[in-house]
Amino acid sequence: MNGFRKEFSTLTLVLIPVAIAINIAVGQVATRVTWLYLDSIGTVLVGVLVGPWAGAVTGFLANIVWTAAGLWTPAFAFAGVAAVIGALAGVFGKAGWVKEWPKAALAGLITGLVAAVVSAPIAAYVFGGVTGAGTDAVVAAFRAAGLDVLGANVAQGVASDPIDKIATYLIVWAVLKGLPERFKVRFSED
Repeated sequence: MNGFRKEFSTLTLVLIPVAIAINIAVGQVATRVTWLYLDSIGTVLVGVLVGPWAGAVTGFLANIVWTAAGLWTPAFAFAGVAAVIGALAGVFGKAGWVKEWPKAALAGLITGLVAAVVSAPIAAYVFGGVTGAGTDAVVAAFRAAGLDVLGANVAQGVASDPIDKIATYLIVWAVLKGLPERFKVRFSED
């Protein structure tokens, strides 16, 4: 429990709403016009900078706020998936994987595969495979190829989520490269 408390400094509590705004702003556009989501940039940034608990809370709250604002109704159902993404980002961040772009890309690949497996049953059984995102066309293509609704959602997730999370982690890697050391050191453990 000490790790949980340690992650939620005043600076973290200020960073979380900014990260939520980043998730929603970028995700609102990306999920409507592409087959990528890019709705986890803020979550991954918080997870990498602060840790798994803060990343998980950021992801979870972003999806709740996104739904409450009426911007994307299905987001609430994927709040747990967003929390897993944030927790994984915290683990990869603490392990130093996001300091080098090849490891950041690998972290994105792993996170994407996990997100695909966790989110597919939600998309399939809660929404019948149709969530209103750009990936619905990919699900439809897999359905037309003969897969059932769960199989089509798993296939869509495995095809697109790793690419989305690799892009997300590489964006976060680039952001971290641009942040001053004096800012990043505020999040390091003493």
